[in-house]
Amino acid sequence: MRLLFLTDNFPPEVNAPANRTYEHCKEWVKKGVEVTVITCAPNFPKGEVYPGYKNKIYQSEKIDGIKVIRVWSYITANEGFIKRIMDYISFAVMAFFAGLFIKTDLIIATSPQFFTAVAGRWLSFFKGRKWVFEVRDLWPESIIAVGAMKRNRAIRFFEWIEKRLYQSADHIIVVTDTFKRKISERGIASEKISVFKNGANLDLFQPKPKDENIEEKLGLKGNKVFAYIGTHGMAHGLSFILDSIKPLEVSHPDLKFLFIGDGAEKKNLLQQAEELELTNAVFVNSVSKKEVVDYLSVMDVALVNLKKSDTFKTVIPSKIFEAAAMEKPILLGLEGETKGIIEKYDAGICYMPEDQNSFFEAVQKISERSSYEEKVKGSKKLLADFDRCKIASDMLECLRKVV
Repeated sequence: MRLLFLTDNFPPEVNAPANRTYEHCKEWVKKGVEVTVITCAPNFPKGEVYPGYKNKIYQSEKIDGIKVIRVWSYITANEGFIKRIMDYISFAVMAFFAGLFIKTDLIIATSPQFFTAVAGRWLSFFKGRKWVFEVRDLWPESIIAVGAMKRNRAIRFFEWIEKRLYQSADHIIVVTDTFKRKISERGIASEKISVFKNGANLDLFQPKPKDENIEEKLGLKGNKVFAYIGTHGMAHGLSFILDSIKPLEVSHPDLKFLFIGDGAEKKNLLQQAEELELTNAVFVNSVSKKEVVDYLSVMDVALVNLKKSDTFKTVIPSKIFEAAAMEKPILLGLEGETKGIIEKYDAGICYMPEDQNSFFEAVQKISERSSYEEKVKGSKKLLADFDRCKIASDMLECLRKVV
């Protein structure tokens, strides 16, 4: 079987969409599937092309048996609505033209934003092949949730396109049960929708002793480390975390909070930390996929936080699975489906998003030795059910049925 996968994020980028697509495609290649990925020059989230790449009309390479075609796109940092829309549309147009020349049995197009899915839909039409819409985010709903835009004519137009894409897709794959319910409520048959949640690559993410060199370099030796690793964007509510940890400098001087990554809010967060004169916050720029496990090793607790919004009750951040694979408990500031997973497996402590009292109580509880050890056991249980290899295998069987 031949698969054509459209995604605007792919390694060496290390965000969740890039990791999921790469790890799934790698598993499919092992099973004899011919996989071609069309993406752009790696640039997320700073909008700067990674060393060794150029933003060219067309370039190709092989990564772990996956044929990767990179096309030109308008590149901008992950900030600013109009510029990002130009980024998304330019990639969709170029991916469409590149895809016309690729032989395939099935086309898959993945969000978060759905202009990539528009390219998948039109390729399906012109090539006479079925297509699958992988929905990783309810876009444009998430734009409204972070306050980037209010509901207006443009948003209503995007929602109309979104529904048309759901209707035209031969199958829809979502990453949460709530996504399936919400899409079904818009008149899409539930049997047309399959749920394949995120998971962890157990070959990469494994428990290991703390990396002493990193501890030394970042001044973390002898501290209990709470670490947030990922995009520093509008949705992640990290400004609330910085405000909340200021009092902990006095009440819990042994705690350090490590923030690794880049994003639209990174500059503002650094300025906020400076204004607060924080001594318990450490910032590190994005690290490569190979380095991320070493940085994960130095954390004692994985911090996962999103802004308070009903929309975010539908998401399941992939970083909870990576933390579980490292046997690290999770401090979760998120309600909905993710909270249900953490509580089901007893893999961490949850607090109310953007509620400082709830946050302080959760930090206190998870810092207690007996509670901490219980949550480590829970993270091991969670891990067993979210092996990325198994999820990829199950998803491939679904794709075979679509073909």
